Amino acid sequence: MSFAAAIFDLDGTLLNSMWVWQEVDRAFFAARGMDMPVDYVQTIHGMTFRETAEYTIARFELRESPEEIMREWNELSVVQYREHVQLKPGAREFLQALKTQNIKLATATALTTHVMHAVLQNNGVHHLFDAFTSADEVRRGKTFPDIYLLAAQKLGVPPTQCIVFEDVRKTIAGIHAAGMRGCAVWDEHTHDWEDMLCEFDYHLVEFDEQKMDYFVNL
Repeated sequence: MSFAAAIFDLDGTLLNSMWVWQEVDRAFFAARGMDMPVDYVQTIHGMTFRETAEYTIARFELRESPEEIMREWNELSVVQYREHVQLKPGAREFLQALKTQNIKLATATALTTHVMHAVLQNNGVHHLFDAFTSADEVRRGKTFPDIYLLAAQKLGVPPTQCIVFEDVRKTIAGIHAAGMRGCAVWDEHTHDWEDMLCEFDYHLVEFDEQKMDYFVNL
């Protein structure tokens, strides 16, 4: 096998969760009597939670602090993650198949640490992971290698032996900068899939049995 560890994004990759952030964004802007710009979601992809808050404050000239903005987003989303967000079909079996081959598993998510743990526990897969990494542990977003290198460090695996599963195109810059390979994961909210097919090393449309066999036997 050509990799020893698999690092997973959560939103839109393992989880059917992008609908949560659509609701959060709508509620956030509506509370301020504002319309959400059409380019907002694509612009913040790959940013850390704090970077997103700082960008939002600067762009819309808000008076709140990043901490206040992040607290509001957490309050709007945490119940959904704890009680309603589910894994994508086949994701649990995919993780289990990797574990049977002694592949180490880690997260690299923009979710805050407590939300990350809550949603994985609620879906019964928390125990499958060997390490947990959240963007609130690093200074820069996923267009940089920081979060992926931290995940590899926690796993005790050289970066060159890691594969990263992501649903956002811009993350491939950070993945390759970390010396890792990237697998593009399709999501219904993906807008640039054709570009991802060209730029990522592998791709996965759904977690089906054929793809499990493919990655287990790479």
